[in-house]
Amino acid sequence: MQWIAMITMLIDHIGAVFFPHIVELRIIGRIAFPIYAFAIYIGYTHTRDVQKYIWRLFWIAVISQLPFMAAFNHFSLNVVWTLWSALLVLLALDKLPSRLLGILIAVGAGIIMEYTHMDYGMYGLLLVLLFRYFNGPVLVMAHVLLNGLYLLLHHSSLQMYSVLATTGIAIAQYYQAGFRLRGPRWVWRYFYPAHLAIIAVIRWLPQVYIS
Repeated sequence: MQWIAMITMLIDHIGAVFFPHIVELRIIGRIAFPIYAFAIYIGYTHTRDVQKYIWRLFWIAVISQLPFMAAFNHFSLNVVWTLWSALLVLLALDKLPSRLLGILIAVGAGIIMEYTHMDYGMYGLLLVLLFRYFNGPVLVMAHVLLNGLYLLLHHSSLQMYSVLATTGIAIAQYYQAGFRLRGPRWVWRYFYPAHLAIIAVIRWLPQVYIS
């Protein structure tokens, strides 16, 4: 599953930067984010040290920011900030004494994510929370409704294809598949900033030589 997330994300970013007219590349890329959102929830529930997990994700977000802006040539916060924020909300929901207070924290976090222009914004947080509270067909239908809301707000139907990944996750849950990290952990952790840096170099290096 981790390899599927990384490969489809790479395809998506190559399409966004170099081949924006090839919509099929962006469709394939919709597979990636639900897997990363699910991985945050699974990582949170299985980590031995949530504080280390939070700090590790924070530093990945930090080192990814410049490559992210260089690769896409615009200023916004990369998706790791979104996942990091969702992780903090998951922790808050478990630590706070009141469910109402937890809801207020989640709403407040979502608003902040929108106003700070985090990649996926509140949508990303809500998707992580869907994996926390639902599974099976209910999970898939909840994601369809979330994508419907995204379509209304952002006028983009591409995100509808992300339900394919959630459907795969729901099926795997039904068959009680184990969700464990396969392959070197450093690849999973640092693929995001590394591939963005490479895309940024490929994008800007020819312009440096021309100038």
